[in-house]
Amino acid sequence: MSSKIIRSLVYLSATITFASLVFILVYIFSNGLPHLTADMFAWEFTPDNQSLMPALITTFIVLGLTLLIATPIGVFTGFYLVEYAKKGNKVVGAIRMATDTLAAVPSIVYGLFGMLFFVTFLGFQYSVAAGVLTSVIMVLPLIIRSTEEALMAVNDSLREASFGLGAGKLRTIFRVVLPGAMPGILAGVILASGRVIGETAALMYTLGTSSNLPTGLFSSGRTLALHMYVLSNEGIHVNQSFATGVVLILFVLVINGLSTFLSNKLTKGTK
Repeated sequence: MSSKIIRSLVYLSATITFASLVFILVYIFSNGLPHLTADMFAWEFTPDNQSLMPALITTFIVLGLTLLIATPIGVFTGFYLVEYAKKGNKVVGAIRMATDTLAAVPSIVYGLFGMLFFVTFLGFQYSVAAGVLTSVIMVLPLIIRSTEEALMAVNDSLREASFGLGAGKLRTIFRVVLPGAMPGILAGVILASGRVIGETAALMYTLGTSSNLPTGLFSSGRTLALHMYVLSNEGIHVNQSFATGVVLILFVLVINGLSTFLSNKLTKGTK
């Protein structure tokens, strides 16, 4: 009897979750698609076209630079914690506690820190550099923990079998452990990408909200999420805000699809 109740609750929860997702997508697409015009993809933003192209390119720049810096640091840290650090090490325990704590910090706190440290103290002003470095700090705990969990999910018998055949530590990691952990690692990177793409509070205080395309690392800009927020906050271009939301959702779907494809390719290529 209890198992049937639990199963019913699971099905109910899954149905509510799926229905909520469908409702959100239908609501945004029904309000945004009719207002998604060619003018919104002009290379320069003007008060007339409300172009999202500069924001789209800025999103690519911020996301690419953030992952370029955060992914190697996060993945290598995860490898150290699982494969090299001694079990029961107090330093490892402190790192894990700090990682879990930072993962739970609201993004507005990261934004205020980035504004005080990168924008004001280091003198970066509102810029791509300040936004990227803040985003790196924000997503590092997520990548570290996902990498750590993915590595711990690999059965120790595979490592022991590799060592028994005479393989070294590095060869075992890259030929045995990494292929099994790759889907979990890329899942963390995908989650980190989603957080960067959809972030507003942290980037508002560091990247800024300039509607122009950044001309360098120390110039301001806005991502798609910030562009959508600014348009809706003004209350004048709400329809264009919905249209930007459509592009943002499609952008996230493309990123997730490419990441899944890359994960499958890398997993097959290392077998």
